[in-house]
Amino acid sequence: MPQTATSSDPDAPVTDAVVDSTAFLDRDLHEGDHASASVRAVLINRPRDALYAYWRDFQNLPTFMATLKDVRVSDSRQSVWIVEGPGGRDIELTSEITDDRPGEYIAWRAAEDSDIDHEGWIEFRDNAFGRGTEVRLFISYDPPAGVVGKVVAKVMQREPRVQARRELRRFKQLMETGEVSTSRAPDAAPRGSRHV
Repeated sequence: MPQTATSSDPDAPVTDAVVDSTAFLDRDLHEGDHASASVRAVLINRPRDALYAYWRDFQNLPTFMATLKDVRVSDSRQSVWIVEGPGGRDIELTSEITDDRPGEYIAWRAAEDSDIDHEGWIEFRDNAFGRGTEVRLFISYDPPAGVVGKVVAKVMQREPRVQARRELRRFKQLMETGEVSTSRAPDAAPRGSRHV
């Protein structure tokens, strides 16, 4: 029986097939250049190209991002994102794409006229076991009002770690089921009267 390549562990047994872990590797870590940063991942049972195409049309993003009110696409590389900030104040994030690999990866950073300095990327990879697509999202930004803004964001659960996890969960729901589940009552739902 011919021996095949093994994992990076020199003590690992020789096998007929080598499958790399889907876990993050040290070379995948990215700290970010800003005060708040996070990388999160999710496995979505949809083809990579479909997920990429939905995300790349930035005007789709408010359908699952709770704090994103609107996206105005300026051109193929630049867009303005209107985000609901602390205290209901709208914040404009002007972003420019720095890297775009169709079906695989989109990276962006703040344009010069953005209210907040930020950067991020999203990556789409086929799952090694054929179970959909691994989606990883990185968000990094300097919160408004510095340290105080960072504390407010944490208290209001709008820090990057929480935001990335929630946005990926909603993206997964939308892509797999066609809707984002919520515990909020629909606006048009009939209200029962209370009897005393």
